[in-house]
Parts: sequence; C-alpha cells; structure tokens
Amino acid sequence: MGFLDFLGGGGKGRLGKHIARAKNKDAQSADRFSSLEVLRDDGSPEAVEGLLSRFTMRYDKSIEDEQEKQFVFDELVKMGAPILGPLQKHLRDAESIAFGLKILDEVASKDEAWPILADLCERNDNTYIRDPSKKIQLLNHLGEHDDPRAAKALVPYLQDMDEGVRFAAVEGLLHHKDVESAREPLLALLTNEKEDSRRIKKRILDGFADLGWDVKGFSGTVEKMLADMLPGARLDNHGKIKRKQI
Repeated sequence: MGFLDFLGGGGKGRLGKHIARAKNKDAQSADRFSSLEVLRDDGSPEAVEGLLSRFTMRYDKSIEDEQEKQFVFDELVKMGAPILGPLQKHLRDAESIAFGLKILDEVASKDEAWPILADLCERNDNTYIRDPSKKIQLLNHLGEHDDPRAAKALVPYLQDMDEGVRFAAVEGLLHHKDVESAREPLLALLTNEKEDSRRIKKRILDGFADLGWDVKGFSGTVEKMLADMLPGARLDNHGKIKRKQI
C-alpha cells in the first residue's frame, strides 16, 4: 500500500469517495457535479459505473436533478463503445434503466446492442415479478428500438401476468408494424376470454384499424366486439376493420 492509499487519497479510495457523493441526494448539487467531473475525467470502468449510478438517485430539486443526469448522459455518450461493459452491468443490476437504454442506443451498433438487450429479456422474462417497472421500461425501449429482432422479443410478454407489461408489449408490436410477428399473437390475446383488460383490447382493435391488418380467422369474435369498443366500425370483405365515416 502506497502512502496516498494509506491516507485515503489513492485511486480506488478517491474514486469511491466521488462515486458515493455523485449519488448522495443530501450533498449540494455543486459538490455532486464536481464528483461527476472527476469520474468523467478518470474514465475507468469503475468511474463509468459511478457515473451510471447517478441515474439511480432522484434529487428533490427537479431542475438540478435533470441537469446532472443530462450531464452524465452527454459525457457517457461521448465516451462511446468502451463503456459497454459497465453499461451492461448497470442495466442488469439497476431498478431503473430508462437512461441506460437511451445511452445504449447512442453508443452501440445494432449488432452490439442486441446481445445486451437479449440478455435483459432473459433476465426479465414474462414470469411474475412484484414490481414490473423495470420490465416495462425494457419493453418501451424495445417498442422503439429499430431492429426487427425487437418485435419478435416482445411477443412472449403478451402472456405476462401484469396488465401494464402486456399493454407495453401491445404498444411496441403495433409500433413496429411487423405483421408477420405480431398479427396472430395480438389476435389471440384480443379474443382470449381470460384477458379482462378493456384498454388492451381497444388498443389492439385501434391498431388493426390504423394499420389495415385483417382479422381473418377471428372475424366472428372480433365483429361482436366492435359494437362495444369501436361503435360504428365494421369488417369489410377482406376482414379489415373500417371505422365509421364521420
């Protein structure tokens, strides 16, 4: 152990102090900013983990909170692909991953990002979990992610026990407009007697009407639902939902 380490001024001890202060909501914003700058300048994997930890804390003063998080976001994006290792660890471990996923989109190519996203799907699958908020953040990201593999990854979540997760999966699939992957699973959910979420059913009907997808194979059941959920709508000769003309 060197003399600086003994005094607490060595690399790891110094970084630990700044990592702790970076996510200390009782510290002054200026002090946290100072520590964030130290971590940025260090740039080591441990320092990157410290920067990412700032996203796990919410400061009571919203303006300062947003400014600090935006600073961290911008600086991590500038660092680029070298942060992918610490970023994947953060995405695995953190309860809130929205910022981390946005950074992933900025610093990784599709082929670099996909193994990380696939790993997250495996770790946050469609089995029951008490707090599904992380899973919903992941699905919201997959819904916007410009990669055809993302649409396919959303399909299993239509069977999740949580209504919010199922709704996020529906939204994502409709956004991707991948009829081959989404059409039949969405129709199966729409016509499932055990599905009791009205907003999910209405969203699927609206989506099919907007996208011009047919409901062949499910026409009888869907037609019965239209009078209640899309008054005035009908099925045309091709099995597509046509809204009432105003």
